[in-house]
Order: sequence, then C-alpha cells, then structure tokens
Amino acid sequence: MLGLRRKVRLETERLTLRPPQHADYTPWSTLRRESAGFLTPWEPTWASDHLSRRAFTNRVYWASRAITSGTALPLFLFRRDDARLVGAVTLDNIRRGPAQAGTLGYWVGAPFARQGLMSEALSAVVHHAFQKLDLSRLEAACLPENLASRGLLERNGFKYEGVAQSYLQIDGRWRTHVLYAALRSDRRGRSDAV
Repeated sequence: MLGLRRKVRLETERLTLRPPQHADYTPWSTLRRESAGFLTPWEPTWASDHLSRRAFTNRVYWASRAITSGTALPLFLFRRDDARLVGAVTLDNIRRGPAQAGTLGYWVGAPFARQGLMSEALSAVVHHAFQKLDLSRLEAACLPENLASRGLLERNGFKYEGVAQSYLQIDGRWRTHVLYAALRSDRRGRSDAV
C-alpha cells in the first residue's frame, strides 16, 4: 500500500490527475456519451446502465476503496486551464510481493484525442508508479490495429512483449491483444512529471 493511502493528485504541464468524485458525474457521463462512437470499438461492451448516476456512484466508491487498499489507482484527467474532464487512466491489478507490478488502462474523450494529453498523463502515472509506489513493472494491452494506443505506449517507454489470444471481450467479442510492458529498471531516469 506504499504511497496509495495519501490523497493522490498529480500535476503535469497541462493536466491535473485525481480520483473521481461524485461531482464529476455530469462531465463524465456527457463526455462518455458524446465519445461513444470513438470509444466503443476499443472497450468492453458498455452495460445498459453504464452512463447512469448509480453506476457512476459505484465507480466512485470502488475508486476510494481501491486506493485505500492499494489495489488500484483510478484517476480522472482534467485540463488545468479550464478544468474540463478529458479522460481517465487507471493503474489496476496492483500486485505486491515478488511481482511489484500493475496494469494500465486509459481512455480519452473524442474532442481531446491527438493532442498529446494522454501521453502527458501516462508519463505522470508511470513516474508515480515507479517512484512513489515502488512498482517494478507496468503492463498494458491493446488491440493490434489500435495504432494510436500502440504509439502512445511506445512513446512512454513501453516495449512490445507479445500477443495474447482472445484476451478480452471488446465491443462484444473476444479479441486478441498485443501486450506491452515498461520496467522501472529500463526508464533511464526519464520523466517530466512531478
């Protein structure tokens, strides 16, 4: 649980990253709804109540419990200049002991894609995971044809490790994913994040 019990807030040049709060429901549901066509080809099928207030309330409670227990670090991304929600990054499945590892997932709303915001956020989360949480390995997976996600991972020091057949159900069917990992020992000190 090293480093997770404190209130987490990461700042980058253009973003503030913090856990979701109940007051984030309207911006979150609006951005997800407006970006549905952009997001759903890359995500598990949304539950029928995905955008409901109740589902979001459960998400906020889960985030709080996960941070307290040290099993995950879910963060929403807000632009610093106008406090607009732009997406989210979750460091999940944090494993301690001999593994010292976690799995990254992320999404960005359609209006904010291709602006380098997710790269900035991912860099901050990777730095935090290695320097503050003392993790040794971060893993991520994406669809082979998701060139934007692959490029994002590679720009942030992740290296291709292989393929996982029928890894996750995406958009309603089992899909093969490409696997990436970043190692603390391979970072060579690079990070602009605080």
